[in-house]
Amino acid sequence: MAQFFQIHPDNPQIRLIRNAVEIIHKGGLVIYPTDSSYALGCHIGYKAAMERIRRIRQLDEKHNFTLVCRDLSEIAHYAKVGNQHYRMLKALTPGAYTFIFQATKQVPRRLQHPKRKSIGIRIPDNKIVQSLIDELGEPLMSSTLLLPGDNEPMTDPYEMRDILGHDVDLVIDGGYCGFEPTTVVDMIDDTPQIIRVGKGDASLFDV
Repeated sequence: MAQFFQIHPDNPQIRLIRNAVEIIHKGGLVIYPTDSSYALGCHIGYKAAMERIRRIRQLDEKHNFTLVCRDLSEIAHYAKVGNQHYRMLKALTPGAYTFIFQATKQVPRRLQHPKRKSIGIRIPDNKIVQSLIDELGEPLMSSTLLLPGDNEPMTDPYEMRDILGHDVDLVIDGGYCGFEPTTVVDMIDDTPQIIRVGKGDASLFDV
């Protein structure tokens, strides 16, 4: 059965953050809060954990996984970002956006879109997530906690534990964080394209 940590959304307990990161480093799959909804997360290097996410969400190989990053310099390590888009990212992060870029060679091929060789990138405005990836020291591979057949992500950590307690290793209760997914923006071409309108303000792109 999954462990269950209650972590304060404004002042995350460092002991629990370190315990959570230890689980991630060992290949564990965790449910954690973001600035838009709860998500599934695992270490970028563990294929088995990624496949567990695929099974839980029933995702096909064309799904764009997301790397949750600490800052813009880390994004540049995993995504090919031009100067124009870099300025846009600087203005919009942290925030409830997922940006699709061409992946660099540092991104394992299994995480990339099989044809476009792209990857989702995100910097959430959430102190629990920020503490997790600061302690982890690298991006967290992530996917929205949206179960097959559901129209909205799960919101209740206790329900998450009841339903997915045998499928994940840790549920982090960080309080209510909403149920609206991120706004997804394709940044591969010069002109950004809105793929999905979500919590992030899509009107800022004027497209």
